[in-house]
Amino acid sequence: MKAFVTRLRADPRYSKIFEWGVLVSITGSAQLFVQGLGVLSGFLIIHMLSTHEYALYTLAYTMLGTLVALADGGITSGVLAHGAKSWQDKQRMGEVVATGLYLRRKFSMISLAVSMPVLLVLLIRHGAAWQFAVLIVLALLPAFLAGLTEDIFEIPVRLHQDIKALQKNAIAVNVARFVLLLSTVVILPFAAVAILANGLPRIWANYRLRKIAVKFTDFSMPVDKEIQKGILTMVKRTLPGAIYYCISSQLSIWLISIYGNTEAIAQIGALGRLAAILTVIGGIFSTLIVPRFARLPERSDVLLLRFFQTIGILLVISAFSCGLAYFFPKQVLYLLGKNYSGLDAELLLSVLGACVSMMVGIVYALSLSRTWVVPVTFNVVSCIAVQALLVFLLDFSTARGVLIYGLLNSIWVFTVFSGYLVYRIVLLRKVEAKAP
Repeated sequence: MKAFVTRLRADPRYSKIFEWGVLVSITGSAQLFVQGLGVLSGFLIIHMLSTHEYALYTLAYTMLGTLVALADGGITSGVLAHGAKSWQDKQRMGEVVATGLYLRRKFSMISLAVSMPVLLVLLIRHGAAWQFAVLIVLALLPAFLAGLTEDIFEIPVRLHQDIKALQKNAIAVNVARFVLLLSTVVILPFAAVAILANGLPRIWANYRLRKIAVKFTDFSMPVDKEIQKGILTMVKRTLPGAIYYCISSQLSIWLISIYGNTEAIAQIGALGRLAAILTVIGGIFSTLIVPRFARLPERSDVLLLRFFQTIGILLVISAFSCGLAYFFPKQVLYLLGKNYSGLDAELLLSVLGACVSMMVGIVYALSLSRTWVVPVTFNVVSCIAVQALLVFLLDFSTARGVLIYGLLNSIWVFTVFSGYLVYRIVLLRKVEAKAP
């Protein structure tokens, strides 16, 4: 048997299958462990916090996503695109990373100034005393500061496919986070404590991540003006869309925070914890697929094949996930506790929405890795039109109405992104056909 396996490995027809099998098994097993700890941490928070405190926690973490996205504005994608061109040159990679970090620090100040007052108002509106609202905002800062650098530090490591180092770091930070949550939230079941316990280990993990990236990056290199110009050119094309999607992607939470009640916010947050299990898939694709797609040659047949292979795999995973939610809702909801039982229909809608959102994120990352950006005018105008129609038709005072909105909106965005990616590949094919 061993000899047979050895012969298969040596056969060029099967060597790629073995290579991908090893990569996926290493990445997948580590991601499953990491995600398992993340799920346990999430369930611990859900069970230990009251419905009111968990609603405040959900609002704060929703704003954190907006903060990080605004502070990025397409910078990470620009760093990936530039880094992919010179990923084997340590000094050049150092210039790319230094430039990306410099720009992110600049953008972060604007992001904080815009987002923090909004979060304070929402927290106070939903029953948080102003002192506790301020504590929650301050507790977000470690996670926000970590978010400014971790994506940038990961890029050279991912381009070199040093998967084991990334996974070890992810495991370490998730273990530290779970231990810290277990030792704090059980005693002090408050939103600010849970947020701080989530954020502090990420600061430590970023320090470790920088040490890993040193193997591929010269951090002594200065900011490069040409690279900065190139990244800013991409940011100018992506920032309007990024601002729009910051608002759009979190609009369901904002709407239910305005029209709904605190209990509905907690329900959306708790169901989101279950759907977040799908982030293990996003992690695998971000680590393995997106950097490789960025490095593919400018050949339309190769790009189109890899794109459809990616979509096919995602559809199979989505069908399996939705099947679990449809056939076993009671068992799945049991994990959230008695406060969230009876949300069978909401569970299925949440998982469906999470599957489509996962596909949107991966298709968007694939497009940006090739510096292909959907024209902002068409993108934003068409999406606003769809959202305006949905806001007019749906009831946002309930969790179900908000989940239906999120699902239908994500389906439209997926159609736009995937359609544009295929369109760019078709344009490339036309150029190839005209070439001598």
